[in-house]
Amino acid sequence: MAKHKFILSGGGTGGHIYPAVAIANELKNRFPDAEILFVGAQDKMEMQKVPQAGYKIEGLWIAGIQRKITLQNMMFPLKLISSLWKSRKIINKFKPDVVIGTGGFASGPLLQMANSKKIPTVIQEQNSYPGITNKVLSRHAQKICVAYDNLEQFFPKDKIVFTGNPVRQDLLDIHSKREEGIAYFNLNPNKKTLLVLGGSLGARRINQLIEKEIEFITSQNIQIFWQCGKLYHDEYQKYNSNSVQVVSFIDRMDLIYAATDFVISRAGASSVSELCLVGKPTLFIPSPNVAEDHQTKNAEAIVDKKGALLIKESELDTTFETTFKELITNQTLQYELSQNIKTLAKPNATQDIVDEIVKLIENQKV
Repeated sequence: MAKHKFILSGGGTGGHIYPAVAIANELKNRFPDAEILFVGAQDKMEMQKVPQAGYKIEGLWIAGIQRKITLQNMMFPLKLISSLWKSRKIINKFKPDVVIGTGGFASGPLLQMANSKKIPTVIQEQNSYPGITNKVLSRHAQKICVAYDNLEQFFPKDKIVFTGNPVRQDLLDIHSKREEGIAYFNLNPNKKTLLVLGGSLGARRINQLIEKEIEFITSQNIQIFWQCGKLYHDEYQKYNSNSVQVVSFIDRMDLIYAATDFVISRAGASSVSELCLVGKPTLFIPSPNVAEDHQTKNAEAIVDKKGALLIKESELDTTFETTFKELITNQTLQYELSQNIKTLAKPNATQDIVDEIVKLIENQKV
């Protein structure tokens, strides 16, 4: 039997890379002898992260369009032509059975070229409001795996499969790890813990908020575990104390989630999917600086189901203290948020996405 071959493309941010790696791992699990190749943007983080996960990657000379007139925008047509040409070369040489895109600049030319060669394509859309690349690609994709309701307004209805976003499998059983988590991170078991998440690079506005409100939060008998991001660690590590731990990166997300009582987080698609699984009372502070305001829309999809609280950056100075106090003192609210967000979790998302890919392979044989 011929080996199966898959190309995956997703990058620019961890939110696109992580789902692609999770799908690749599940494909390897199902087809141990499969050949898997990644295609990314040549100067983005996927060029480091994908080889670290054990996969080969090819880079395209591609970048997104800026919102103002720049040299980079003037170069875009040239980069697009170059990337389409290289994508064609990669596909001709590798001969994939299926091409899977999880978003990011590189998936555009690659899936476009796969579509033109009648190779089946699958899109995995993490957000509640799709980006322009996936909207364009959806016309010719065979399947579009989504994580939110009501995406028929953007994608052909008959191609949509509601799978959820891939999540770390070690988060499935955090409830048995609470004591281990408290010990691992040297937390005080007699205090409630607030986990602050700003994403891998950190979130300037959330960091500024915690700096301003640190005394108010700790005065409520709450300890803070503050992931400030590598860009800001030098600036904020001076706040380390008995009640505050400042880290640039968290190596065991399963254990910190297990030990945590409340979460303040950005609303990137991967974070939202993880928090649905974890089920802790959460306050989202979406980044307003993301293309098409994805994060606000992701958070609102949870808030609309009464699964989390939301404060916009512009309202933090006026509403944070009252909202936070309500969150930590109102046990009925905590219970409702926790129960409601859990109902939105899709723990089998990765397997369900790969099921759709397998169906495409089987249809090709018929």
